[in-house]
Amino acid sequence: MTDRSTAAILPMPQAGISGTRKALSMSLWVAALAIPTLAPGYTPLANQIVVMILFALSLDLLVGFTGIVTLGHAALFGTGAYTAGIMALRWTNDPLITALSGMAAAALVGLLTGSCMLRTKGLAFLVLSLAAAFMLHELANMATSVTGGDDGLQGVSFSPLLGVFEFDFRGHTAFYYSLACLFAAFLLVRRVVNSPFGWSLRGIRENDARMRAIGCPIYTRRLAAYVMSSALAGLAGALQAQTTQFVALNSLSLELSGDVLIMLILGGSGRLYGAFVGVPLFMFAQDLLAKEDPANWYLGQGLILMVMTLFVPGGVLGLVERLRRSLGRGGR
Repeated sequence: MTDRSTAAILPMPQAGISGTRKALSMSLWVAALAIPTLAPGYTPLANQIVVMILFALSLDLLVGFTGIVTLGHAALFGTGAYTAGIMALRWTNDPLITALSGMAAAALVGLLTGSCMLRTKGLAFLVLSLAAAFMLHELANMATSVTGGDDGLQGVSFSPLLGVFEFDFRGHTAFYYSLACLFAAFLLVRRVVNSPFGWSLRGIRENDARMRAIGCPIYTRRLAAYVMSSALAGLAGALQAQTTQFVALNSLSLELSGDVLIMLILGGSGRLYGAFVGVPLFMFAQDLLAKEDPANWYLGQGLILMVMTLFVPGGVLGLVERLRRSLGRGGR
């Protein structure tokens, strides 16, 4: 895999995080805490961005670090969302319990589907991921008594977080809750990808035949990464249900799977922070294009994706890294 379009999705391994990057990272996390205070009117939008960053981060574990490109990731997001919503309506509406249940359900779906799909790769895997996503979408559409069908799950409400913090119309609790979950997930993914297990995933991504020759359990490692990614996608879906109090059928859609992949490509996969860059860029560009031309805004979105894939392989972060290296060489 050496062509430029493939490089936009499957980057080369990255070096460790420098002290300057760590300081910048912590500054951005602290700045995010001030959003409800400095821009209260944008708190619901900020929450939606945080949820989608978590979703894209879960996909990055597959695409960027393991080399598994899937078009059915929304099936896992939707599984988490529907699990949290159904539990809130029928059993318990505790946010933490429903979030963990959404993670567990998505991880189980990931285990069941991944154990079959990961025996293939390339085009066969893409087709199977699409098939699994279509099946789950149709099952949710048919089970109207449980999922609400086309109307989705409405009137979903959750008890105060930790028995104290209510999910009010301002969205402050929702935002801080989602941000805390994203921070925990980010620390987990960073720990995983910088561990020996994570480096073995990079090796599998670059040359699975060589990794198999040295005795690495390829299938087991890929399945473990897939289940972990599924759990994080399920958490993102559960957060979506909890913070919007609604679960739509399109949470399982192919369109959402495509959107999150585009977000990751825009930011730069395999760089941990690609999701943090790509999601806001995509959502703001989508909003701008939809305002300019509501009927044909997908054309603009497609053109942006083509330009990024052909001329900016590695996404925005990849471009920044190349510019930094060029400036460094120029200063010598």
